[in-house]
Amino acid sequence: MKTVQLPDGTRVPVLGQGTWSMGEKKSAHATEVAALRLGIDLGMTLIDTAEMYGGGGAEEVVGDAIEGQRDRVFIVTKAYPHNASRTGLPKACERSLKRLRTDTIDLYLLHWREKTPPLEETVETFEKLRSTAKIKRWGVSNFDVDDLEDLWSITNGSNCATNQVLYNLENREIEFDLLPRLTDHRSPFTCAVMAYSPVGHGRGLLGNATLKKIAKRHDATAAQIALAWVLRQPDVIAIPKASDKNHVRDNAGSIDIKLTKEDLADLDQEVPPPNSKRSLPML
Repeated sequence: MKTVQLPDGTRVPVLGQGTWSMGEKKSAHATEVAALRLGIDLGMTLIDTAEMYGGGGAEEVVGDAIEGQRDRVFIVTKAYPHNASRTGLPKACERSLKRLRTDTIDLYLLHWREKTPPLEETVETFEKLRSTAKIKRWGVSNFDVDDLEDLWSITNGSNCATNQVLYNLENREIEFDLLPRLTDHRSPFTCAVMAYSPVGHGRGLLGNATLKKIAKRHDATAAQIALAWVLRQPDVIAIPKASDKNHVRDNAGSIDIKLTKEDLADLDQEVPPPNSKRSLPML
């Protein structure tokens, strides 16, 4: 499995596993656990979850999936903004640790930004959690350029390890300014980019005729081509969700697909890259 280096030198897989909408049905629990376990065996050892997903149910699924193999896995989870205060964040972290059945979180993210609590307070509390080894590193999600400029201007803001954002063929907004600034190592702020919903949300993208045509060229699925397109970018981590074993195997297979110049040109014509600044979308 190819890897991406985080700012502290830790290397993580470029292809991980998302858990959005997992943990919502007890009847699906065993299938979801089995899917995550297969993904781990296939090298997708980064697992992304959040306290929001399934009201904590997704974290419980992850906890079962990593039982007996915690040392193989890099866990990412996220806190609600309204829990990201000096008093609220340690409590939210403890709840997540309990559901995940682990003593530390590898990467703890602010799920999105709101006006309160102040970003300074959230960062200060992240740093305290890091100093007590409750978390190993922290980051943000759904932050645009202006948000990151605010973050980098405050004490310890530059310790941010990653920014998790919506990125797929239908949502290329980050390519105009956010992605170049985060992945340019000469930039004042540099951190890893984590792409959520890399194959789109719903089935709309996967029904695209151009995507299907390219998939046929590679004897692949449309989802595999969509993933390969995201993974063409250096320093970008993709976290597709797959709640059954077949989808997990399909996702893992995308790592070996090399899109040609013709493929990329066809996709650019179908879904052109942005030529101006657009607001950052989020799901």
